[in-house]
Amino acid sequence: MKLLVSFCLLFAGSTLVSSSFAGADLQREKRMASEIEDAIIDGDPVEIEANGHSFFSIYTETDAEAVKGSVLIVHGRGFHPDWSTVIQPLRVGLAESGWNTLSIQMPVLEKSAKYNEYVDIFGEAIPRIEAALKYLKENSEGKIVVVAHSCGSHMVQHWVHKAGESAIRQIDGYVGIGMGATDYKQPMVEPFALDKMTMPLMDIYAENDYPAVIRMAPERAAMMKKSGNAKSAQVVIPGAEHYYSENPDLLLEQVAAWLDTL
Repeated sequence: MKLLVSFCLLFAGSTLVSSSFAGADLQREKRMASEIEDAIIDGDPVEIEANGHSFFSIYTETDAEAVKGSVLIVHGRGFHPDWSTVIQPLRVGLAESGWNTLSIQMPVLEKSAKYNEYVDIFGEAIPRIEAALKYLKENSEGKIVVVAHSCGSHMVQHWVHKAGESAIRQIDGYVGIGMGATDYKQPMVEPFALDKMTMPLMDIYAENDYPAVIRMAPERAAMMKKSGNAKSAQVVIPGAEHYYSENPDLLLEQVAAWLDTL
């Protein structure tokens, strides 16, 4: 049964790059939600409202007697909260490991859109992240950690840049998966915010990840060192690629193990 959760949050997003796309494709979001909702086995569909718009999410409550906390899961570019690689294995697997998980629909554009077009709607992700965190605070207990993959990590980093200390105070940890991924000859428009994030950080990427993700690993490591949290870690998954299509369990195992250190 779909639940309706209404959070009235206001945020004025800023446009960083000119684009032929006029905001997120809400109709595409609705189509994806209708396609996956009835197929959800683990977890409950929820509608969360932010900035006057209701967006689809999946809340998966752990069966563990001792709840470790909650994980907000942010998918990559153009996908959805039950995406079969990376997202679905994490939202279900982490629930089995004692964490409540909330996987949320992030703003999407049409299928042909590239990284540079997505930069233009990063601001639309902020009220969704804020609303999702409020949902977790009101419906769960314990620590709250954000886990973001690929372009989702860009959106979370944008939130940290814009919200500053307000963002940092709301979460107890952050896991960035495949951070720095863009399209060919499209460099990152906005820098990482890892040096501003004083909570424990996990930078996890695949041995065969996109070149930019691998190339910028030393930069990310230096920023995490500057942020100064002793629990922060950078991990490489051997034999994996950006989407962990053939070895999602390796990603889940590493993320779950690190979360248990918090």
